[in-house]
Amino acid sequence: MFHRWLDRWDERRAQRGEEAKKATDFILDAGRAFPSAEEINSLEQFCVRAEHAVSDPGFYDEPAASAQGFELHDGWLNFPSGIATDVDENNTVWAKVTESGSHDQVLVIFHHWNASARSRQIAGFFSKRGITVVEIAMPYHFERSRPGAPYADYMLSSNLGRTIQSLRQAVWDGRKLIRWLKSEGYDEISVLGMSLGSWVAGLIAAHEPAVSKASLFLTAGSLADMVWTGRASRSIRNSLEPAIGLADLRRAWAPLNLENFARELARPDLALQLVFATRDKVVLPELTKHFIEKLHQEGATPDVLKLNCGHYSLAMPPYIFLAGWSLKHFLSRN
Repeated sequence: MFHRWLDRWDERRAQRGEEAKKATDFILDAGRAFPSAEEINSLEQFCVRAEHAVSDPGFYDEPAASAQGFELHDGWLNFPSGIATDVDENNTVWAKVTESGSHDQVLVIFHHWNASARSRQIAGFFSKRGITVVEIAMPYHFERSRPGAPYADYMLSSNLGRTIQSLRQAVWDGRKLIRWLKSEGYDEISVLGMSLGSWVAGLIAAHEPAVSKASLFLTAGSLADMVWTGRASRSIRNSLEPAIGLADLRRAWAPLNLENFARELARPDLALQLVFATRDKVVLPELTKHFIEKLHQEGATPDVLKLNCGHYSLAMPPYIFLAGWSLKHFLSRN
């Protein structure tokens, strides 16, 4: 009885989130994804270039990265993004810093798609326990929102190139922030990603050696599969489906597939935690299980917490408490 009610609650929450979303045009927009590549005019050319990016060690490395341009005032940190877009607001990165009074450990949080507020309770909980919390705004969210946009449609959409650019920008921004935190003397740097933020946190953990712990909530490997099957992305699938099938979408978004970086995530100096909901209709549990199998094949031994709830109801008691305490124990582990 309770779980049937929980499923209905999740569905109503999904319907509210769907109200502002509309189908948009399918666009390659290869220049945004691969600005240094030769002209790309076909889907096949785009897919080949995307698959090449997976094996390109520099794809997620910001050119001439530096720790310059950072300004910290009254708990707010801002710095210029390494990627310049046509939305001025998006080109400055903002982060809320909740100090713990210690430089022993810092947790960088990457929020979910279309988040409306930062995780004040999480920040307060961990800062009181000696962990400084930095809540970064992902592209086109919070202070970086596109003026007039009802939701973060530029972060994830049927524009293949802009979606890659946005996720790549989020990774560059996160790595730049982590390097600055390292220069400020923080000993242990962990990342927490939630839903779409877990893809960003996972890509950062795979490419940034300064990250020692990564906790991925409501995650999977293939972003293409999540978009194709997920309850929250029906409008995107409706836009994609007349022009592209799932097999080609997997190829086009290969650089965004965490399974393609499972070997990097299995590095011995990185501790991994995955939290997933067995009743999730946004990130299907089957996708998470497939990702976990891939990690095991590469030698990783992630901590895994399964909760019998849905995507949105993870934020409700008792599930949020179970997830929070599990995260606390994970971050406290030597």
